[in-house]
Amino acid sequence: MKKVCRKCKVFVTGSECPICHGNNFTTSWKGRIIILNPEKSEIAQKLEIKEKHEYAIKIS
Repeated sequence: MKKVCRKCKVFVTGSECPICHGNNFTTSWKGRIIILNPEKSEIAQKLEIKEKHEYAIKIS
């Protein structure tokens, strides 16, 4: 199962979040969204996402 940064909600493959450089992860998440162009995406703007990545919609 993929792990997600608790702070950024970004999917992480290594031992460090590529956005916040943290290491607090969870494997309990629901839904995902892929942001390809955060500058032009209305969803990214509403979610205040500034980096292109794959994000979890909800974590617990």
